[in-house]
Amino acid sequence: MSFLRRRSAAVPAGPDFDVLAMDPSDWPGNLGAGLLPAPDGTCQGVFLRYDLFGGRGPAMIIGNLPEGSPAREVADDEAPFEVAQLLAALENDEHVEVVSTEDDPVMHEDNLLIVRRVKLSEDRISCVQFDRSDGVLVTIASWDRPITNDLYALLKPLPAEMFQQ
Repeated sequence: MSFLRRRSAAVPAGPDFDVLAMDPSDWPGNLGAGLLPAPDGTCQGVFLRYDLFGGRGPAMIIGNLPEGSPAREVADDEAPFEVAQLLAALENDEHVEVVSTEDDPVMHEDNLLIVRRVKLSEDRISCVQFDRSDGVLVTIASWDRPITNDLYALLKPLPAEMFQQ
């Protein structure tokens, strides 16, 4: 994905990488964003919560975790960070594990993505992951809604100003 590139952080409160997600102006409902800070002030990841249920919990979380982010370090059967965030936001303390993964080629604009579909022990959660050319791992976790190939057409880099304080 050539349009995604690492950028230098002018303000340490924001990420030093492009965040790929759905533009909140194109998405109905409430949006929340969270930054994962490192002790040195760098950003170790960004996740966005899309709430379509009118304050009753998020419908989807999209995470962007750069190489070296501790949130990427999970065991093979452990659910991704974004799944844990989705469950916490829904106040669901159920233990969820990865059952299997399957690779699926998907087109995003002019780029071919190899998307990993992550099957979880909780059937109401849909989860996919893909690696970008700049080393950022994108994970999409959805509650009670399947993730279809149409979703990838909505993904685009968000302006860095969204993540500045």
